[in-house]
Amino acid sequence: MGWRCAMRPYGSPKQLEQRRLQAAVLFKNGFQPVEIAKRLKVDRRSVRRWKASYLNDGPKSLKAQPAAGRPPKLSAKRRPQLEKLLLKGAQDAGYSTELWTCPRVAALIEKVFHIHYHVDHISRLLRSLGWTPQKPERLARERDEKAIKQWVRTTWPRIKKKPKN
Repeated sequence: MGWRCAMRPYGSPKQLEQRRLQAAVLFKNGFQPVEIAKRLKVDRRSVRRWKASYLNDGPKSLKAQPAAGRPPKLSAKRRPQLEKLLLKGAQDAGYSTELWTCPRVAALIEKVFHIHYHVDHISRLLRSLGWTPQKPERLARERDEKAIKQWVRTTWPRIKKKPKN
Protein backbone atom coordinates (compact mmCIF):
# COMPACT_ATOMS: atom_id res chain seq x y z
CA MET A 1 0.00 0.00 0.00
CA GLY A 2 1.41 3.41 -0.97
CA TRP A 3 1.76 6.48 1.19
CA ARG A 4 -0.27 9.57 0.54
CA CYS A 5 1.23 12.88 1.40
CA ALA A 6 -1.23 15.55 2.52
CA MET A 7 0.01 18.82 1.11
CA ARG A 8 -1.10 22.17 2.42
CA PRO A 9 -2.96 24.10 -0.28
CA TYR A 10 -1.49 27.30 -1.64
CA GLY A 11 -2.62 30.64 -0.29
CA SER A 12 -2.71 32.64 2.89
CA PRO A 13 -5.03 31.53 5.70
CA LYS A 14 -7.41 34.32 4.66
CA GLN A 15 -7.42 33.14 1.01
CA LEU A 16 -8.06 29.54 2.08
CA GLU A 17 -10.93 30.73 4.28
CA GLN A 18 -12.39 32.66 1.33
CA ARG A 19 -12.26 29.48 -0.78
CA ARG A 20 -14.12 27.50 1.89
CA LEU A 21 -16.75 30.24 2.29
CA GLN A 22 -17.15 30.33 -1.49
CA ALA A 23 -17.83 26.60 -1.36
CA ALA A 24 -20.49 27.21 1.32
CA VAL A 25 -22.29 29.64 -1.00
CA LEU A 26 -22.21 27.00 -3.73
CA PHE A 27 -23.59 24.36 -1.26
CA LYS A 28 -26.52 26.67 -0.55
CA ASN A 29 -27.13 27.14 -4.28
CA GLY A 30 -27.48 23.38 -4.75
CA PHE A 31 -24.17 22.54 -6.39
CA GLN A 32 -22.78 19.05 -5.86
CA PRO A 33 -19.36 18.59 -4.21
CA VAL A 34 -17.84 17.31 -7.49
CA GLU A 35 -18.98 20.48 -9.32
CA ILE A 36 -17.73 22.73 -6.50
CA ALA A 37 -14.37 20.95 -6.50
CA LYS A 38 -13.96 21.56 -10.25
CA ARG A 39 -14.92 25.23 -9.95
CA LEU A 40 -12.58 25.90 -7.01
CA LYS A 41 -9.83 23.57 -8.30
CA VAL A 42 -9.70 21.53 -5.09
CA ASP A 43 -10.11 17.88 -4.21
CA ARG A 44 -13.74 16.71 -3.95
CA ARG A 45 -12.96 15.12 -0.57
CA SER A 46 -12.01 18.54 0.79
CA VAL A 47 -15.33 19.91 -0.41
CA ARG A 48 -17.19 17.05 1.29
CA ARG A 49 -15.24 17.68 4.52
CA TRP A 50 -16.06 21.42 4.37
CA LYS A 51 -19.74 20.64 3.72
CA ALA A 52 -19.91 18.27 6.71
CA SER A 53 -18.26 20.90 8.95
CA TYR A 54 -20.58 23.58 7.63
CA LEU A 55 -23.70 21.48 8.22
CA ASN A 56 -22.57 20.46 11.74
CA ASP A 57 -21.11 23.75 13.03
CA GLY A 58 -22.16 26.47 10.60
CA PRO A 59 -20.02 29.09 8.81
CA LYS A 60 -17.68 29.56 11.78
CA SER A 61 -16.25 26.09 11.08
CA LEU A 62 -14.85 27.37 7.77
CA LYS A 63 -12.99 30.32 9.30
CA ALA A 64 -9.19 30.51 9.26
CA GLN A 65 -7.56 29.16 12.39
CA PRO A 66 -4.50 30.73 14.01
CA ALA A 67 -1.29 28.98 13.03
CA ALA A 68 -0.10 26.43 15.52
CA GLY A 69 3.42 26.53 16.82
CA ARG A 70 5.52 27.57 19.69
CA PRO A 71 4.89 31.15 20.81
CA PRO A 72 7.89 33.46 20.45
CA LYS A 73 10.07 33.86 23.54
CA LEU A 74 10.20 37.64 23.16
CA SER A 75 6.60 38.87 23.17
CA ALA A 76 5.24 41.27 20.57
CA LYS A 77 4.97 43.87 23.33
CA ARG A 78 8.72 43.67 24.10
CA ARG A 79 9.96 43.70 20.49
CA PRO A 80 9.71 47.50 20.12
CA GLN A 81 11.83 47.80 23.30
CA LEU A 82 14.49 45.60 21.70
CA GLU A 83 14.41 47.65 18.53
CA LYS A 84 14.91 50.88 20.50
CA LEU A 85 17.95 49.35 22.19
CA LEU A 86 19.35 48.21 18.85
CA LEU A 87 18.81 51.66 17.34
CA LYS A 88 20.82 53.23 20.17
CA GLY A 89 23.77 51.27 18.85
CA ALA A 90 26.11 48.56 20.01
CA GLN A 91 28.53 51.06 21.57
CA ASP A 92 25.70 52.34 23.79
CA ALA A 93 25.32 48.73 24.96
CA GLY A 94 29.02 48.62 25.90
CA TYR A 95 30.65 47.20 22.78
CA SER A 96 33.75 48.69 21.16
CA THR A 97 32.19 48.96 17.67
CA GLU A 98 28.73 49.78 16.34
CA LEU A 99 28.34 46.36 14.71
CA TRP A 100 25.41 44.31 15.99
CA THR A 101 26.36 40.64 15.65
CA CYS A 102 24.02 37.77 16.50
CA PRO A 103 26.01 36.88 19.64
CA ARG A 104 25.85 40.51 20.78
CA VAL A 105 22.08 40.72 20.21
CA ALA A 106 21.59 37.40 22.05
CA ALA A 107 23.63 38.73 24.98
CA LEU A 108 21.63 41.98 25.00
CA ILE A 109 18.32 40.08 25.08
CA GLU A 110 19.59 37.89 27.90
CA LYS A 111 20.83 40.88 29.89
CA VAL A 112 17.80 43.14 29.44
CA PHE A 113 14.88 40.73 29.11
CA HIS A 114 16.31 37.64 30.90
CA ILE A 115 15.40 35.50 27.90
CA HIS A 116 17.89 33.06 26.41
CA TYR A 117 18.00 32.86 22.61
CA HIS A 118 20.35 30.55 20.76
CA VAL A 119 22.60 32.62 18.49
CA ASP A 120 21.37 30.74 15.41
CA HIS A 121 17.84 32.07 15.95
CA ILE A 122 18.74 35.74 16.32
CA SER A 123 18.88 36.40 12.57
CA ARG A 124 15.26 35.19 12.22
CA LEU A 125 14.21 37.47 15.08
CA LEU A 126 16.01 40.44 13.52
CA ARG A 127 14.42 39.78 10.11
CA SER A 128 10.98 39.75 11.76
CA LEU A 129 11.79 43.26 13.02
CA GLY A 130 12.73 44.37 9.49
CA TRP A 131 16.48 44.33 10.08
CA THR A 132 18.86 42.88 7.51
CA PRO A 133 22.34 41.44 7.97
CA GLN A 134 25.14 43.88 7.23
CA LYS A 135 28.76 43.18 6.50
CA PRO A 136 31.26 45.70 7.78
CA GLU A 137 33.50 47.29 5.18
CA ARG A 138 36.93 45.98 6.01
CA LEU A 139 39.86 48.32 5.59
CA ALA A 140 43.40 47.74 6.72
CA ARG A 141 44.38 49.82 9.73
CA GLU A 142 47.64 50.65 8.00
CA ARG A 143 45.79 52.08 4.99
CA ASP A 144 47.05 55.54 4.09
CA GLU A 145 44.48 57.35 1.96
CA LYS A 146 46.89 60.24 1.09
CA ALA A 147 49.55 57.83 -0.17
CA ILE A 148 46.97 55.91 -2.22
CA LYS A 149 45.70 59.09 -3.92
CA GLN A 150 49.28 60.17 -4.64
CA TRP A 151 50.10 56.75 -6.16
CA VAL A 152 46.95 56.82 -8.35
CA ARG A 153 47.82 60.32 -9.60
CA THR A 154 51.51 59.75 -10.31
CA THR A 155 52.53 56.10 -10.56
CA TRP A 156 49.43 54.50 -12.06
CA PRO A 157 49.39 56.59 -15.27
CA ARG A 158 53.06 55.65 -15.86
CA ILE A 159 52.62 51.89 -15.49
CA LYS A 160 49.14 51.52 -17.00
CA LYS A 161 49.24 49.74 -20.37
CA LYS A 162 48.47 51.96 -23.29
CA PRO A 163 46.23 50.63 -26.09
CA LYS A 164 48.10 49.68 -29.25
CA ASN A 165 47.10 51.83 -32.25
